[in-house]
Amino acid sequence: MKDGSDCGGTYRLKGEQATSFLPKQTALLVIDPVNDFLSEGGADWDMTKSTVSKHDVVGHLKQAIEGARQRHIPVLFAPMAYTAEDYENEELQRRSGINRMMFEKKMFLAGSWGADFHPELRPNEDDTVLLPHRGVDVFQTDLPDHLERLGTTHLVISGMTANLCCESTGRHAMEHGYDVTFLRDAIGADTLAAYEASIRLNYPLIANAVLEVAEFLAAVADEGPIPMKGDDVVGSDRLKVGTIEEVVEGDAETLGHIVVPRGLVAKRDTFIPLDAIVKAIPGKVFLNVPRLFISKMPWDAPPTRIGRQEKLGPPPDQVAELYGSRPPSRKQHKEQ
Repeated sequence: MKDGSDCGGTYRLKGEQATSFLPKQTALLVIDPVNDFLSEGGADWDMTKSTVSKHDVVGHLKQAIEGARQRHIPVLFAPMAYTAEDYENEELQRRSGINRMMFEKKMFLAGSWGADFHPELRPNEDDTVLLPHRGVDVFQTDLPDHLERLGTTHLVISGMTANLCCESTGRHAMEHGYDVTFLRDAIGADTLAAYEASIRLNYPLIANAVLEVAEFLAAVADEGPIPMKGDDVVGSDRLKVGTIEEVVEGDAETLGHIVVPRGLVAKRDTFIPLDAIVKAIPGKVFLNVPRLFISKMPWDAPPTRIGRQEKLGPPPDQVAELYGSRPPSRKQHKEQ
C-alpha cells in the first residue's frame, strides 16, 4: 500500500502559518477564457450568458489577471481545443455528457474563433499558455509541471465553468496539497443552479477559501494582517460567522485561538483555533470551515494541546491493522 504522501495526503504549506497570498508561491489559473463561453455568438453563449453577465465575469477576470501581473504573480491560461483526431480516433464524444454536448455544438474546435481567447483576456508574452485540456480536469495537461517549475503552493482558480473544469481542477489540486482558492465573481457556469451549487456547497469544502477578486488582490502580501478584536469572521461559504471579541495567544496548555461571542448565528461562544484562519485582509478573516458547520465543530471551549493530540490519531507504527476487519486489497494480494 502506498503511504499518504504518494496518494496526495499532504499540504504544501505545512509548517507555514501565512494568511496571505505569498507572491512568489501563488499562481492565478484562468480556465477557458474563450469566445465560445464569454462572447456573444460563442457556441455556448446562449447558456453561459446569464451567469457571465450577472457577475461581470469578463470584467472580473480582467481585474484578476491585471492585478496578478502587477503583483508579479504568474498567470496561467488553460484553454480547450479539439481536432478531428479527438473525435474520429479517440471517440471523445462518447465519453461523457459534456463531451457529447461540446461535440454536437462544435465547441472549442482548434483554430476557430470560438476556441480563441476573448479579446479582453488575451495572454501576454510573460504569461503561460497550457496545452489544451480535452475534459474537465486541467491537471491532465502540463499544469503540474508548470506549478512545480514556479514553486507554487497557492493556486487561485477562475474562469469557466464553475461545476466542471473549475471544480474538477480545484479538487485535483487540493488532493495534491495545493492551497486552493476560487474567485467567485470571476467564474461562470451554464446555469445559475450549477453556479450556486459550486459556490455555496462544493467549493467551501474542497477549497481553503472562496473569495472575490478584490479580496484576493487585497490579500497578496509577504505577510498577512494579524487577527484583531472587531474583525469580521467569515466562513468558507462566505457567510459571516460573527466578530472577534478576543484574540488569545497560546500557552503551555492552550492553543492560540479567537473568541466569537454568541449571537444571531452562533448560539454559544465559539473558540476557533488560529490555524483555522487561512486568509486575512484588514478587518476580515476567512475560515476554512463553512458557517453551516461551525455549530458542529467542537469549539465550545478553548482548544487545548491535549485535545489536539487526541485529534492527531495514532502514530503509524502503533497501528496493527489499518481497517481492523480486513487489510487493504493491495496488501492482501501481495501477501498471497
